[in-house]
Amino acid sequence: MFTGIITDVGRVAAVERRGDTLFTIETAFDMGTVDMGASIACSGCCLTVIDKAPGRFTISASGETLSKTTLGTWEQGTEINLERALRLGDEMGGHIVSGHVDGVADVVSAAQEGDSWRYLFEVPADLARFVAPKGSVALDGVSLTVNEVEGRRFGVNIIPHTRTHTTFRTLGPGSRVNMEVDMLARYVARLAESL
Repeated sequence: MFTGIITDVGRVAAVERRGDTLFTIETAFDMGTVDMGASIACSGCCLTVIDKAPGRFTISASGETLSKTTLGTWEQGTEINLERALRLGDEMGGHIVSGHVDGVADVVSAAQEGDSWRYLFEVPADLARFVAPKGSVALDGVSLTVNEVEGRRFGVNIIPHTRTHTTFRTLGPGSRVNMEVDMLARYVARLAESL
C-alpha cells in the first residue's frame, strides 16, 4: 500500500528487454534500508525490487504491465515518481493507493493559474464512472483531488510544491500518465452493479 505522496523522482538508468523488461532506476533512496523483494511505486505501478546497489534498484515488468501502463514507453533518462511502501504507523498524507494501475489517462491541457497549474485529463470510457468531483485519483502515483468532471474529462489543480517535486513539471498536452481510481469508488461501483 502507498499514499500517493512522492518521496523521490528517479531516473531510468537502463532498460533490458528480454522475456520480461528490466528497468534499472537511479534513486536518492538509501538502498541499504530497502529489502530485496520490497515494493516500490514507480510512477504509480507497484513493482518488486529484484536487484539493488547503492543509489539504484532494478524491477521487472511483464508484458501485461507494459500493455496497461506507460512503462512500455520508458527509456534511458525517463524520470519517474517514486514512493516506498507504507509501513504501519506511517503518516497517511494522501489517500490509500494500491499501486495497481487501472489505465492510462491523456493530458488534454496544462495551464498556469496564479502560482498553481490546472491540468485537464481524458480517461478511457470504462474508467470515467469512477471519477467524481472532490474524489481522489492517483496519477503517475501522485495523490490528487479531482476538481471538476465532464464526461470522460476531469481537472486537477497542482500546487507549486507538487509540480516541482514530481514529474508533473514535465507534463503537457499529449503526455500520458498511469491512473489508479480511488479504491472506495471501485468497490462502491461494484456493489451498485449487484443491486
